[in-house]
Amino acid sequence: MTTTMRQQDGAEDVVIAGAGVAGLAVALGLHRKGVRSVVLESSPVLRTSGFAIMAWTNAFRALDALGVGDTIRTKHAQIQGYSTVPHFSFSPCWLSVRCLSFFLVLYYYWCTFRVRVMSSSTGEVAREMDLRVQGKLWLGLAKLSDSGRTATRGHARYPGGHGFEHKMMQFSGQGFRAGMLPCNDTDVYWFFTWSPPSRPDGKEDDDRRSPAAMKQFVLAELRSINAPAKVLEAVERSEMNDVLVAPLRYRPPLSLLSASISKGNVCVAGDLAQGACVALEDAVVLARCLGDAIVGDGTETVEAALRRYAGIRRWRCAQVIAASYVVGLVQQSDHAAVRFLRDRLLSGVLAKGLLMMPDYDCGTL
Repeated sequence: MTTTMRQQDGAEDVVIAGAGVAGLAVALGLHRKGVRSVVLESSPVLRTSGFAIMAWTNAFRALDALGVGDTIRTKHAQIQGYSTVPHFSFSPCWLSVRCLSFFLVLYYYWCTFRVRVMSSSTGEVAREMDLRVQGKLWLGLAKLSDSGRTATRGHARYPGGHGFEHKMMQFSGQGFRAGMLPCNDTDVYWFFTWSPPSRPDGKEDDDRRSPAAMKQFVLAELRSINAPAKVLEAVERSEMNDVLVAPLRYRPPLSLLSASISKGNVCVAGDLAQGACVALEDAVVLARCLGDAIVGDGTETVEAALRRYAGIRRWRCAQVIAASYVVGLVQQSDHAAVRFLRDRLLSGVLAKGLLMMPDYDCGTL
C-alpha cells in the first residue's frame, strides 16, 4: 500500500505501508528516481513467514531495473532444468531461474541502500496494518478468496553441501503437488500443497497444525509416490520452526478488472495475491510512474500517475492469477480422469504453459 503526501521540510514524498518484497523494492526504485520515501512496518524483526522466492526471468528484469540484479545473481545458483514426476523433463534455456533467499533479498535492500524503514518498536507506526486493511477497503478491492488448498514449505540446510543438481523437481500425487529446488550449494527449499478434506463443522483439522505432524504428513504422501530418498531426507532435515502451514488464498481475477487499484493518492502494489515475481514488476512500474510525476516536468499529477500505473498492471495481474489458479487446480486434482490426462498427456503442456508467464518485461525506471 503506497500513498503520497505533501512535502514539507525533511518530510518524505511517499509513505509505503509494509516492508515486504514489493514495499522495499518500491522504496529502492523511488530512491533511484530521486524521490524520498519512508516504509512503515509493523514487525520489528524479519519474520519467518517465508524462506525463498522463485525468481524467474520477469523478476530478474525487475531487479535489473532496480540496479541489484547482478549482485543477487552472484548469491544464488541458476536452475538448470525442470522435471516433473512422472514423465516430463526439460531445460528452460530461455529462462533465468533462481531460488532466492527471502531474507537475503530483504536484507540487501534494507542495509545496502539504507532504505528508511520504521518499525512498530519505535512506537511511531502502530497504524501500519490498519493503513493496509482500511486502504484496500477504501479502494473497493474484494477480500481474498479461499482456493480450497493449503500449503506448507520448509528449508533444509546442508553445511557441507547438499549434492542436489541445480534443477527444480516437482511431484504430483493424489490430491497434492510438491516441489524442491536448491537456493545455493548449502540450502534447499521445498513446498507441498494439497486440498484438506472438509469437515461437517467447517473447521480445520488441528492434527496437522504442529510442525512435527505436518512433516510426517508430507513424508507419508511423498513415500506414496516413491519420491527419491534424497527428497525425503531433505524434508526430514528441515528444522521444526522452518515448517510453516498456511491456506492458499487468491483475489478473483474479475475483481481486479472492476475494482480500483488506485484512488486519489493511494494505490496497492504487490498485495494483489499474484506472487513475489509479479510484485517486483509492480514495484518497478509504480516507482517509474510516481517518480516521473514527482520529479518530472510537472505535466502529470500524482493521481494521474497512479491511474496510469493501475492501467498498466490490472490485466497483467489478472492474467497471472487466473493462469496460476487453473494450473494448480489441474495439478492437484484427485479426480481419476483429470489425473490420467495430467500424468499421461498434460504434464509438459501445463509446465510449459505456466513457464511462459515469466517471459515478461516490466520496463526500466
